Amino acid sequence: MPFIPHTPDDIAAMLATIGVDSIEALFDEIPPELRVGAQALDAIPEALSEMEITRLMQSRACADGQPLCFIGAGAYEHHIPAAVWQIATRGEFYSAYTPYQAEASQGTLQLLYEFQSMMTALTGLDASNASLYDGASALAEAVLMAVRANRQTKSQRVLVPRALHPAFRRTLRAIVEPQGIELVDVDFDARGGHTPVERLEAAIGDGECAAVVINQPNFFGILETVDELTDWAHAHKALAIAVVNPVALALLSPPGEWGAKGADIACGEAQPLGMPLSSGGPYAGFLCCKQEHVRQLPGRIVGRTLDQDGKPGFTLTLQAREQHIRRGKATSNICTNQGLLVTAATIHMALLGAEGLERVAASCHANTRRLGELLGAISGVEPLFERPVFHELALRLPAPTADLLRSLAAEDILGGFDLGPDYPELAPALLVCATEVRTEDELRRYADTLARLIATRAN
Repeated sequence: MPFIPHTPDDIAAMLATIGVDSIEALFDEIPPELRVGAQALDAIPEALSEMEITRLMQSRACADGQPLCFIGAGAYEHHIPAAVWQIATRGEFYSAYTPYQAEASQGTLQLLYEFQSMMTALTGLDASNASLYDGASALAEAVLMAVRANRQTKSQRVLVPRALHPAFRRTLRAIVEPQGIELVDVDFDARGGHTPVERLEAAIGDGECAAVVINQPNFFGILETVDELTDWAHAHKALAIAVVNPVALALLSPPGEWGAKGADIACGEAQPLGMPLSSGGPYAGFLCCKQEHVRQLPGRIVGRTLDQDGKPGFTLTLQAREQHIRRGKATSNICTNQGLLVTAATIHMALLGAEGLERVAASCHANTRRLGELLGAISGVEPLFERPVFHELALRLPAPTADLLRSLAAEDILGGFDLGPDYPELAPALLVCATEVRTEDELRRYADTLARLIATRAN
């Protein structure tokens, strides 16, 4: 925090009130072997004044520079209207935390309700929660929810495509496998980059599964055959879990309309909605579902009602979290929501509206296509897959990806995401993205620089 108001006398008075000698005594329950030793503390430099620390942080920010960013891979550099964070950082939003007391929290509750309404409109589903920590944890909650909600099978297996974001898959395993859920990897088609129904058939064999994860677009930017995959899941008594990009939903069919019955649950990362990259967070996850599954929906849910005078009001509803009545039998241990980030997302969507969000999506798609044309003209660079894409493009390179990315970074260009570590069979390969903020000159600068670096290596 930029300002700490407590003086040494204030701190001493507070410690005396609670009967403790020092701040360190408040942490005496931490075992000695887990504590940082005095020698390590001695290595920490002396405290700086406010003026000195401001100068230091400014110099480090300047050293970072402002490179052109062509990395997507789940976190995107979008234009954020100035009004978004000007409003979100007002005191009544910025410091608001838990709206347990409805009579004192109507503004916060209404905002969360508006967020839920917008997300159900985007996903085409009936209900939404008021956000989770990020897209990866939202997927984990969606899988746990699907296993609980599916009454047609006792299976604990869930089919997960390898074309899903690698970080999502790692988080998913960390959270659900210790709870007895078996995750079955489903490989992607080598030519199309998508997950065909035949791969689901091969993965399930003669058994059953509780749910199928379907992402649109997938990690490579490839558009999946979501109608076929959703219908396959339902034909095999499995729930369909959609992992979606909220910006893409402005152009693509919503999960609630996939196949004959629609996806059962939709989740994803809300970062594209008004949240800066900010060195990796904080972000927010969203989770929506059909009405029939709403009692299995974790996190906060805000409802709209009428008070005794007939005036509209808002309140937390369907609460079965661990610190409420259910405790260990709660639907989830997710115990808070990303309220400030949801505030920004709600303001962002309200400012853009449906038409504005559609324009952003169309511009991102056009820029990525243009970038693909420019990079594809470079000798040895070609698309990895042959199916349609949105927002992102996977490319095969004629030289080691990590080396090229280091050389691009030296010229203030963040060239993309190296696919090799997560997909060694594709290496050398690169995932690139160009959002609406990239200009034609910037696209050409990237292409010209990459062409020069590749030609230099060839010679």
